[in-house]
This record gives sequence, C-alpha cells and structure tokens, in this order.
Amino acid sequence: MYYIFFWKEQLSNYSYTLIVERHVLSFNISTLVKNLAYTMPKHRTIRRYTLEIEKIKGGQFPTFEDISNYLISFDFDISNRTLQRDLKQIRNEFGLAIEYNRIKNGYFIDYESSINVESFFRFLEIVNTADLLTESLAQSKEILNYISFDTGGGLKGIDNLPNLLQATKENRHITFNHYNYHTNTSKKYTIKPYLLKEYQNIWYVIGLFGDSDEFRTFGIDRIQDLEVTSKLFKPKTNLHPIEMFDNTIGLVYSLNSIQKVVLSFTPTQGRYIKNLPLHHSQTILVDNDTELKIGLNIIPNYELNQLILKHGSTIKVIEPKWLVNEIKGILKETLSYYK
Repeated sequence: MYYIFFWKEQLSNYSYTLIVERHVLSFNISTLVKNLAYTMPKHRTIRRYTLEIEKIKGGQFPTFEDISNYLISFDFDISNRTLQRDLKQIRNEFGLAIEYNRIKNGYFIDYESSINVESFFRFLEIVNTADLLTESLAQSKEILNYISFDTGGGLKGIDNLPNLLQATKENRHITFNHYNYHTNTSKKYTIKPYLLKEYQNIWYVIGLFGDSDEFRTFGIDRIQDLEVTSKLFKPKTNLHPIEMFDNTIGLVYSLNSIQKVVLSFTPTQGRYIKNLPLHHSQTILVDNDTELKIGLNIIPNYELNQLILKHGSTIKVIEPKWLVNEIKGILKETLSYYK
C-alpha cells in the first residue's frame, strides 16, 4: 500500500511525500508545475515523464526521434527543447540522471549517479494512478460505483503520519500512549523515531526506547496523544533500520544470519508468485509443469511462517530442514483442533 500526502493550498507549492516500502521520499514540484504545466493537467506532465523514462529505460540508447515517435503514439507531440527541459527537471527534482551517449547517439539512465531509482519509478506509477483517478472522480462521482478499495482498517491512525514523518526526518523525540493487545493496557513511551514502515495495510513507527540499541515497533493504529517534542537526538550511524528489514519479511527481525529458504508451489499458484514475488531476493530455481520452486535469501521469522501457512496446500517447504519440521509441527497442532 502507498500513500501520497499533499501539503499547502496552492498547486504550484505542492509537495509530494511518498512512503514506499523501505523508502521515505519528499519531492517539491513547485518548479515542475511552474515551468512545465502550462495549460495541461499536471497528470499529463507526469505521464509524459513516465513515457520518456519507459523508452529510455529499455537500454537501447533511443535517439530524440525514437523518444518523440514513442510519445506521439500516446498523443504527445514535443520538441527537442521540451525533451531537454523534461530531462533537466527529472534530474533536478527527482535525482534521476538521464544522460546522452555521443558514441551510441542516444539517451540512457546513469544508475550510479541516480538516487532511489526504483522508488522513483514507483513514485511515477503511483502519481499517475492517483491523478487519473482524481480526474475521473472530478468528471463524475459515479466513478466510485466502479472502484472497490480495501477496507482492512489501514486508515486508522493515519492522521499521525505527517507528524511522525516530520519527527523522523528532523530527528525529534516523540511521546505517545500505545495500546498493547496482549496486556490490554496502554503505556506512555518516549522514543527516537528512525523509520516508518507499512505492513499489511498498517503503518508502524520504528525507533529506540531509552538507552537501548534495540529497535522497537509501534503500530500507529494504536497510538494516541502523539506529541513531537523540541528535543533533538543524534542518529546512531552504526544502526541501519532500512537494511535491517531488507533481509526479512514483515516486522519481526532478529540478528540471526541470512539463510537460504527453498519453497515449492503448485504451477497455478506459482504464476502468482512469479508476478508478485515474496521478497526482493526471490530467484526461480525450477519452473515446469509440476512446480515452481523458488529460493529466498532471508532471515526466517514469524511472518515467514505466516506467509507459508497462508498458501495452504499450494506450497511445500523444501529447505532448511528445521523450517520443514517447524511448519509440520504447526500444521499437526492445527489439525488437532478439528478432531
């Protein structure tokens, strides 16, 4: 799930704050709107960026004529001057370096000089979708009769996100009351926020409590009386929460080593797994008429078990052996409830 916050009242001063998986990105688009919007809807500008990047991303060093013809096929007719202005804005506003290779006579993305490349691609995808939906809704409110949104409660506590984001970016202590499901009680905490993370439609703030170097996770749906204090903290350079979660699924992490997890899926379920990987480390080991076998390089945790169990009879754990036995034990215990 992704959220985009729009701050300030004037369109020319809008800032996009995008939280995507492990990244928090902020983009001020005042220059973009001022220089590029003209009389066209702003989603057409973003859409044009997307098409230009799609063509260049292919790695075939497209010429201006190649890019222009590609845009024309989507009803965009631009000049060379407009393209150069677009590429400059993409570089300045979003940190994506698109360069011209004189030897190959075409454009390419300089990934080494770019920042948050994959997150920016997600940004374009989300903004395009959001703007198209907004425009459709403006044209007719009946559009809501044809769109269904997840109602899993992901919006509970979301009003705290802007303040949590501010505190995280500015390294400010925060205080709040947090409800614990296990003890059925609320407790007041003061923490140093390091990261905001979304998992299964719920947002969490992750930070340090007291003098501990061990990160604690708090669901914002259970946070009340949030206060961003004026007290600043200096982030510890040896702690990297983004990297910490990079090798896990979900929220429960440990300092254990990364292990190779091999899973086998039925061919039908395998098609979904190929389209929606379980983890960025996923590799395909076998793909035939009888199974899809994948490998994951992760730190096994509670959420991995839940993910395996969720797939029911369409999945089989192959490695490691201890995980095979652990899942067997859980399934045997579950089966005993039905005797």
